[in-house]
Amino acid sequence: MNIMIVGVGGQGTLLASRIVGAAAMRAGKQVKLSEVHGMSQRGGSVVTYVKYGESVASPVIEKGEADMIIAFEELEAYRALPFLKKDGILIINTQQTKPMPVITGAMEYPKNILETLAQKGVSYISCDALELARKAGNIKAVNVALIGVMAKNSALPREIWEEALTDAVPAKFLELNQKAFALGYDYK
Repeated sequence: MNIMIVGVGGQGTLLASRIVGAAAMRAGKQVKLSEVHGMSQRGGSVVTYVKYGESVASPVIEKGEADMIIAFEELEAYRALPFLKKDGILIINTQQTKPMPVITGAMEYPKNILETLAQKGVSYISCDALELARKAGNIKAVNVALIGVMAKNSALPREIWEEALTDAVPAKFLELNQKAFALGYDYK
Protein backbone atom coordinates (compact mmCIF):
# COMPACT_ATOMS: atom_id res chain seq x y z
CA MET A 1 0.00 0.00 0.00
CA ASN A 2 1.48 3.34 -1.07
CA ILE A 3 0.23 6.38 0.84
CA MET A 4 1.26 10.01 0.46
CA ILE A 5 0.43 12.56 3.11
CA VAL A 6 0.75 16.14 1.88
CA GLY A 7 0.29 19.49 3.56
CA VAL A 8 2.19 22.50 4.78
CA GLY A 9 4.46 22.93 7.77
CA GLY A 10 2.70 22.87 11.12
CA GLN A 11 -0.37 20.89 10.05
CA GLY A 12 0.68 17.63 11.68
CA THR A 13 1.53 15.57 8.60
CA LEU A 14 4.45 13.92 10.38
CA LEU A 15 2.30 12.69 13.28
CA ALA A 16 -0.24 11.44 10.74
CA SER A 17 2.45 9.39 9.00
CA ARG A 18 3.53 7.89 12.33
CA ILE A 19 -0.06 6.85 13.05
CA VAL A 20 -0.38 5.22 9.61
CA GLY A 21 2.95 3.44 10.11
CA ALA A 22 1.97 2.24 13.59
CA ALA A 23 -1.33 0.86 12.27
CA ALA A 24 0.41 -1.03 9.48
CA MET A 25 2.97 -2.46 11.92
CA ARG A 26 0.18 -3.58 14.27
CA ALA A 27 -1.34 -5.35 11.25
CA GLY A 28 1.93 -7.27 10.83
CA LYS A 29 3.12 -5.40 7.76
CA GLN A 30 6.60 -4.21 6.90
CA VAL A 31 6.62 -0.40 6.93
CA LYS A 32 8.86 2.25 5.41
CA LEU A 33 8.45 6.01 5.97
CA SER A 34 10.13 8.95 4.30
CA GLU A 35 9.59 12.62 5.04
CA VAL A 36 10.37 15.57 2.78
CA HIS A 37 10.21 18.76 4.82
CA GLY A 38 11.23 21.47 2.35
CA MET A 39 10.51 24.86 3.89
CA SER A 40 8.10 23.34 6.40
CA GLN A 41 9.19 25.66 9.20
CA ARG A 42 8.00 28.58 7.08
CA GLY A 43 4.68 27.11 5.99
CA GLY A 44 6.08 25.34 2.93
CA SER A 45 5.06 21.98 1.52
CA VAL A 46 5.58 18.80 3.50
CA VAL A 47 5.32 15.39 1.84
CA THR A 48 5.44 12.12 3.72
CA TYR A 49 5.54 8.71 2.07
CA VAL A 50 4.26 5.64 3.89
CA LYS A 51 4.61 2.24 2.24
CA TYR A 52 3.52 -0.99 3.82
CA GLY A 53 3.10 -4.58 2.74
CA GLU A 54 4.65 -8.01 3.05
CA SER A 55 8.01 -6.72 1.80
CA VAL A 56 8.87 -3.07 1.15
CA ALA A 57 12.18 -2.14 -0.46
CA SER A 58 11.97 1.66 -0.59
CA PRO A 59 9.78 4.30 1.07
CA VAL A 60 9.71 6.60 -1.96
CA ILE A 61 6.54 6.76 -4.05
CA GLU A 62 6.96 7.64 -7.71
CA LYS A 63 4.43 9.35 -9.97
CA GLY A 64 1.39 7.19 -10.61
CA GLU A 65 2.08 4.84 -7.65
CA ALA A 66 0.06 6.26 -4.71
CA ASP A 67 -2.92 4.13 -3.74
CA MET A 68 -4.07 6.93 -1.48
CA ILE A 69 -3.16 10.58 -0.96
CA ILE A 70 -4.24 12.41 2.18
CA ALA A 71 -4.13 16.15 1.53
CA PHE A 72 -4.30 18.58 4.42
CA GLU A 73 -5.40 21.38 2.10
CA GLU A 74 -6.71 21.75 -1.45
CA LEU A 75 -3.67 23.15 -3.28
CA GLU A 76 -1.42 20.41 -1.90
CA ALA A 77 -3.97 17.85 -3.15
CA TYR A 78 -3.75 19.35 -6.61
CA ARG A 79 0.07 19.42 -6.52
CA ALA A 80 0.22 15.75 -5.49
CA LEU A 81 -2.25 14.56 -8.13
CA PRO A 82 0.42 13.21 -10.56
CA PHE A 83 1.41 10.67 -7.88
CA LEU A 84 -2.07 9.14 -7.58
CA LYS A 85 -2.71 5.79 -9.28
CA LYS A 86 -5.44 5.72 -11.89
CA ASP A 87 -7.74 3.90 -9.43
CA GLY A 88 -6.33 5.58 -6.31
CA ILE A 89 -8.28 7.70 -3.85
CA LEU A 90 -7.63 11.25 -2.73
CA ILE A 91 -8.79 12.42 0.70
CA ILE A 92 -8.89 16.20 0.87
CA ASN A 93 -9.36 18.65 3.69
CA THR A 94 -11.32 21.55 2.17
CA GLN A 95 -9.20 24.02 4.10
CA GLN A 96 -7.13 26.42 2.03
CA THR A 97 -3.74 27.53 3.35
CA LYS A 98 -2.44 30.34 1.23
CA PRO A 99 1.28 30.05 0.32
CA MET A 100 3.53 33.10 0.56
CA PRO A 101 3.29 34.06 -3.15
CA VAL A 102 -0.50 34.25 -2.74
CA ILE A 103 -0.25 36.22 0.50
CA THR A 104 2.09 38.76 -1.12
CA GLY A 105 -0.16 39.08 -4.18
CA ALA A 106 2.41 37.66 -6.62
CA MET A 107 0.07 34.74 -7.48
CA GLU A 108 -3.56 33.74 -7.07
CA TYR A 109 -4.77 30.68 -5.21
CA PRO A 110 -6.26 28.36 -7.87
CA LYS A 111 -10.04 28.46 -8.00
CA ASN A 112 -12.39 25.48 -8.11
CA ILE A 113 -9.81 22.81 -7.30
CA LEU A 114 -12.44 20.24 -6.30
CA GLU A 115 -14.45 20.87 -9.48
CA THR A 116 -11.26 20.48 -11.55
CA LEU A 117 -10.55 17.14 -9.86
CA ALA A 118 -14.10 15.97 -10.58
CA GLN A 119 -13.74 16.97 -14.24
CA LYS A 120 -10.54 14.93 -14.45
CA GLY A 121 -12.39 11.89 -13.08
CA VAL A 122 -10.37 11.73 -9.87
CA SER A 123 -11.91 9.64 -7.10
CA TYR A 124 -11.86 11.79 -3.98
CA ILE A 125 -13.45 12.35 -0.61
CA SER A 126 -13.52 15.94 0.56
CA CYS A 127 -14.31 16.95 4.10
CA ASP A 128 -14.00 19.96 6.35
CA ALA A 129 -11.50 18.37 8.72
CA LEU A 130 -11.03 21.73 10.43
CA GLU A 131 -14.69 21.63 11.49
CA LEU A 132 -14.33 18.02 12.65
CA ALA A 133 -11.28 19.01 14.74
CA ARG A 134 -13.21 21.96 16.16
CA LYS A 135 -16.02 19.57 17.20
CA ALA A 136 -13.42 17.31 18.84
CA GLY A 137 -12.19 20.25 20.92
CA ASN A 138 -9.05 21.60 19.21
CA ILE A 139 -8.37 22.75 15.65
CA LYS A 140 -4.92 21.16 15.83
CA ALA A 141 -6.58 17.74 15.55
CA VAL A 142 -7.23 18.20 11.81
CA ASN A 143 -4.54 15.62 11.07
CA VAL A 144 -6.15 12.92 13.17
CA ALA A 145 -9.62 13.68 11.79
CA LEU A 146 -8.19 13.10 8.29
CA ILE A 147 -6.57 9.86 9.46
CA GLY A 148 -10.03 8.80 10.64
CA VAL A 149 -11.45 9.40 7.15
CA MET A 150 -8.53 7.50 5.65
CA ALA A 151 -8.88 4.61 8.11
CA LYS A 152 -12.55 4.17 7.16
CA ASN A 153 -11.44 3.78 3.54
CA SER A 154 -8.57 1.38 4.26
CA ALA A 155 -8.40 -2.39 4.53
CA LEU A 156 -7.20 -2.29 8.15
CA PRO A 157 -9.78 -2.74 10.95
CA ARG A 158 -10.81 0.21 13.12
CA GLU A 159 -9.39 -1.40 16.26
CA ILE A 160 -5.88 -1.44 14.78
CA TRP A 161 -6.16 2.27 13.94
CA GLU A 162 -7.36 3.06 17.45
CA GLU A 163 -4.44 1.11 18.96
CA ALA A 164 -2.00 2.90 16.63
CA LEU A 165 -3.41 6.24 17.75
CA THR A 166 -2.73 5.28 21.35
CA ASP A 167 0.83 4.29 20.36
CA ALA A 168 1.58 7.57 18.55
CA VAL A 169 -0.15 10.29 20.57
CA PRO A 170 1.00 11.51 24.01
CA ALA A 171 -1.42 10.48 26.78
CA LYS A 172 -2.40 14.06 27.64
CA PHE A 173 -3.74 14.57 24.08
CA LEU A 174 -5.16 11.09 23.56
CA GLU A 175 -8.83 11.74 24.43
CA LEU A 176 -9.00 14.77 22.12
CA ASN A 177 -7.41 12.81 19.28
CA GLN A 178 -9.67 9.82 19.85
CA LYS A 179 -12.66 12.16 19.40
CA ALA A 180 -11.16 13.64 16.22
CA PHE A 181 -10.41 10.17 14.85
CA ALA A 182 -13.97 8.98 15.57
CA LEU A 183 -15.47 12.04 13.88
CA GLY A 184 -13.31 11.42 10.82
CA TYR A 185 -14.02 7.70 10.77
CA ASP A 186 -17.77 8.29 10.98
CA TYR A 187 -17.74 11.08 8.38
CA LYS A 188 -20.25 10.32 5.57
